[in-house]
Parts: sequence; structure tokens; C-alpha cells
Amino acid sequence: MARTADKKAQEAALSRAVWDVLGQQGLERLTVRAVAAAAGCTTGLVMHRFPNRQALLRHARQLLHEKTRDRVEALERDAPSPRAALREVLRQGLALDAEARQESVVWMGFLAAAVADDELVERHRANNRAWRARVERLVGEAAPAWPPTRVSDVALGLIAMAEGAAAFAAADPGAYPPVAQERMLTEALAAYQLSEERRWRSR
Repeated sequence: MARTADKKAQEAALSRAVWDVLGQQGLERLTVRAVAAAAGCTTGLVMHRFPNRQALLRHARQLLHEKTRDRVEALERDAPSPRAALREVLRQGLALDAEARQESVVWMGFLAAAVADDELVERHRANNRAWRARVERLVGEAAPAWPPTRVSDVALGLIAMAEGAAAFAAADPGAYPPVAQERMLTEALAAYQLSEERRWRSR
């Protein structure tokens, strides 16, 4: 049991190191040596788990997907209404703090890396499609009278707004402060008649 626990702790430390290198040093500096330095271990130990750079990238991409999925599922469970769930799920994708900005940088790094890696691009697409499906489901639950085409179009518009804001904020946080991003989300939801406030006023 102790050996299994040690192995899991070791894998968790390596995962954190991969994430830290990507977020703090950038995609081009993600190497076995850099991960070993961040984890405080030997390169041999890293290569035992990740034999090459592509394995590091694929692991980190899956880590991002799982981290986001766990977070949004918790937000959905705790939301008092479908519209509140939609807002909170979109909000968590904005670059509102240092950790979220780092996630945005990592995501853009994966997008760049996927161009030259068929396996990574397929994983990237599958995860992004799962994200779009989730937002479409939330929009549908928030506006059950809407036809499927409108649900799909609105979901895509909200995703583009949230991810675009996060990308710009990651590159220039001073020009896109959290308060501005929050305001953009509020206005987008109101424009699509999906805000809680608009719903209450229309009663």
C-alpha cells in the first residue's frame, strides 16, 4: 500500500511540474530536463513516466481537461438555477486571477503544439468538443423553449467571448482586468436574454 501511495504522490508531483513549466516558462521550454528541475528529481525518473516531450504534452493536455471538468461539475452541482450554472461555468473560464491566466497560456500552448502532432490535435479537438457540448446543454437548460439551432449558435458565441477574453487577458492583464471581463460576461448573457436579472424583470 505504501508503495502504491508513493507512486501516486510521485505521479502527482510530476504532473504539477509539467503544468508549472508550461505555465511559467512556455511551451518551447517544456522538456524532460525542465520538468525534472521543477519536480526536484532526476531526468531518469521523469523519462520513466514520460519517455519524450510528446508524452509530456499529451499528459498535460489531459490534465487540463480533467482539472476543468472537475471544477465545472462542482459549479453545476452548487448552482441554484440553470442560468446561474451557465454563468458560473463560463465565468470560471475567464482569466480572473493568476491561476486562470496560467491556464489560458497553457491552453494556447496546446493549440500551437497540436498543429504538428496528429494525436495531440485529436485529443485537443475531443476535449474542446466536450466543452462545447457542455455549454450547449447548459444553454438549452437555461432556455428550454429555444430551438436547437439557436441553442448551438448562442453557446458558440458565449464560448468565443469567454475564451477570447481569457486569451487577451492572459497576454495583457492590465488592459483586460477582471472587472472588465466580468462585465463582458454579464452583457453577453443579457444580450442573449440569459441573465438572471433579465429573467426576473420580465416576469
